[in-house]
Amino acid sequence: MDRLTPLADAFLEAEDADPRASLAIGSLAVFAGPAPGFEDFVASIAGRLPLIPRYRQKLRRVILDLAPPAWLDDPGFEVRRHLHHVTAPGGGGRAELSELISSLMTERMDRTRPLWDYWFIEGFEDGRWAVLSKLHHSMVDGVSGSDLYYLVLDSTPDPQAPVADSWKPAQPPSTLAFSASAARELALTPVRATRSAVLALRHPRRLSHTAAWTAGGLTALAGALRPVPRSSLTGPLGERRRYTWTESSLEDLRTVRTAYDVTVNDVALAAIAGGFRRLLLERGETPDAHTLRSLVPVSTREPSAQSIPDNRVSLMLPYLPVDLADPVERLLAVHERIRDLRTHHEPEAGGSVTTAAALGFFPPVKWGIRLGMSLPQRQIATVTTNVPGPRQTLYCLGREAEQLLPYVPIADRVRIGIAIFSYRDTLSFGITGDHDSTPDLSVLADGITESLSELVRVAR
Repeated sequence: MDRLTPLADAFLEAEDADPRASLAIGSLAVFAGPAPGFEDFVASIAGRLPLIPRYRQKLRRVILDLAPPAWLDDPGFEVRRHLHHVTAPGGGGRAELSELISSLMTERMDRTRPLWDYWFIEGFEDGRWAVLSKLHHSMVDGVSGSDLYYLVLDSTPDPQAPVADSWKPAQPPSTLAFSASAARELALTPVRATRSAVLALRHPRRLSHTAAWTAGGLTALAGALRPVPRSSLTGPLGERRRYTWTESSLEDLRTVRTAYDVTVNDVALAAIAGGFRRLLLERGETPDAHTLRSLVPVSTREPSAQSIPDNRVSLMLPYLPVDLADPVERLLAVHERIRDLRTHHEPEAGGSVTTAAALGFFPPVKWGIRLGMSLPQRQIATVTTNVPGPRQTLYCLGREAEQLLPYVPIADRVRIGIAIFSYRDTLSFGITGDHDSTPDLSVLADGITESLSELVRVAR
């Protein structure tokens, strides 16, 4: 039985802890016109369902939380319940599209059915059209969610033929059988943990290195227990969200990368730090060196597991240097901090924690997650996630995908989150904000663009 990992289950708990939050990730794909017929779009998605079994499964919880929730076939599955047809308001202008995205992504998903939805959006003044995909974070992380594009879209203008489909939902187990299976898995927990330990002991040198890395990484993570200073970036959230975006040429980021011997991710984070600096100054606040600690997800996914829909991530918790006015100093500071966190193996430590949680008794792990989610966090000021997207052009029903924009959810006193996503030769920054406390979200977007432009000018 395919069950959630404790990490994936934590996204459900985060949603339960905050009834105003929707923990769904998403992206908007904008296509060249003319728009196809909605029925053709429905047929196209239906023809790909055998490639994504998770799209026809829903979660089922276990009584007393004896084991994590499991994915089971949905006997009442109907693809049309997940595909929606809307017309872009106001001709699909930037402001109207931002409002539509935030409105659709804010609504919480119905857990009694598979946790995904697509919106077919037409009515753009220039003839273009779009598809907004919405997937619950318990089902996918950024990498596996992005990889689904290769399954639902085409790599050439010629649409693929529908995949042969003989799917019939498996008979759901009775409550007694389902609970007994969970109890059996719980009883076997020590066996799994012992087997894992025996396998580790077969490679003592590797075990020694892993233990040292984990100890160093946990020491680095322990520093994140210090709360960030009070600022307008954190605090209670309302029910509604705002959304905007900005884009940059990947070639520009590579120019900066080469000039200063850093990574593209360093350049993107430095631009984000510059954007937040401008936002804080516009709000009349003094950017402090410890104002902006960001949660930066780090993928732990093996190349062979790119397309498996689940969550395989660790994290880093760097301070982004909003206190530095010079763009190059910000860039070099970001590079040094990320390098130091990697040197201290902070991502490996986070991965070890999630691995240990998956090997432990689930009920106490669940209680610990629930307790942690019930306490208001004050250690993180933002989330900045970077997902590499498709390098080649993708198509839907023969229409070229011209633009891909990412969406990241926010919750638990984090009022702004940023998703970085690459498609072809463009890097997009999708910015989500709390509706009530971030009416000036465009200031942040403009600040990111300005910071990148400054770096490019200096690098050249």
